[in-house]
Amino acid sequence: MAHAGQVIEGYDGFRLELVRTGAETGGELLEMEASYSGNAGMPPAHLHPQQTERFEVLEGAMRAVIGDQERRFERGERFEVPAGTPHRMAADGPTRLRWEVRPALRTAELFERLFSGGGEDLLTEFSAELRLAGT
Repeated sequence: MAHAGQVIEGYDGFRLELVRTGAETGGELLEMEASYSGNAGMPPAHLHPQQTERFEVLEGAMRAVIGDQERRFERGERFEVPAGTPHRMAADGPTRLRWEVRPALRTAELFERLFSGGGEDLLTEFSAELRLAGT
């Protein structure tokens, strides 16, 4: 079960530390710190049907496409992705950011499974948390 202080190692130098999970916040919030060791490729456009994401760039920069707007966010900048909004983003060089997801739902479990190679049917199982844009 996901817990505060847990570190999830991803692909290409991606590292995710769970700061506060739904278990600690009554399901209200998942707070994480993400770091990227270099440039990351953009994931497919996706959305979170019921969740709002908030980001603060602590170091480096992020490239983001939110809806039809593309922008680069640098250290000290904050941005939000409203629920249901298609988006994609990637680090522009070594980057560290604070990441909040409201409500938490099962997002921490989704990340655990995604980066452990667990499950072929993640999009079905976690459809409340994540959907590919256009599906």
